[in-house]
Amino acid sequence: MHTVTRFLLIGLFLAFSLWGSLAPFWRYALPDSAKVTEFHEEFGAQNEAVNFEFPFLSKDYNGFKEALAFFESRGMYHKINPYGYIGKYQFGAQTLSLMGVDRVACFVRDPSLQEKVFYHHTARNKWILRKDIPRSAGQMIDGHVVDESGILAAAHLAGAGNVKKYLRSQGQEEFKDANGTQIKDYLVRFSGYDLEFVSKTKNPSFLAARRSLKK
Repeated sequence: MHTVTRFLLIGLFLAFSLWGSLAPFWRYALPDSAKVTEFHEEFGAQNEAVNFEFPFLSKDYNGFKEALAFFESRGMYHKINPYGYIGKYQFGAQTLSLMGVDRVACFVRDPSLQEKVFYHHTARNKWILRKDIPRSAGQMIDGHVVDESGILAAAHLAGAGNVKKYLRSQGQEEFKDANGTQIKDYLVRFSGYDLEFVSKTKNPSFLAARRSLKK
């Protein structure tokens, strides 16, 4: 009997000790007024006007190429789309061949080469459009004021020849790619960048890109 009583007393002592150690947690529990009783998904509704399409970038060559790459491939060097366009800047095989790149598998795995080819391709388009850029920059065409960066972005999309036709026809000779993207879409989306860094180059090549890698 005494043994049972002793165990009961020990049990009561342990129970009161545990109660005392947990009491601070209950004492400082959140009041009902501070508890979340209903969840409202308001973030999207409050920020519908915010454009999260790509992060803030400077309005220079680096900002231009990264914005264009994000739109083309989400900036992924290994991207190959269903139409066979390749890499971060989604070059076609014909354009790569023109630039001296004939090993697509190597091109996809070489980010440095992709960057150099993009620069030299842009420089070539700038040379091809050397008369049309100063003639058209600042003009209102198809409801939009065009500038150099928009023109060079459009040349990346459609080719410099198609951009020439578009500009010289005042927007009457339009172009659409396989996704339905038009020249005017790129003229607007990628306007406002300073591309003085890009030099006009008549005949850039794979060798030119390789030499640039050593600089």
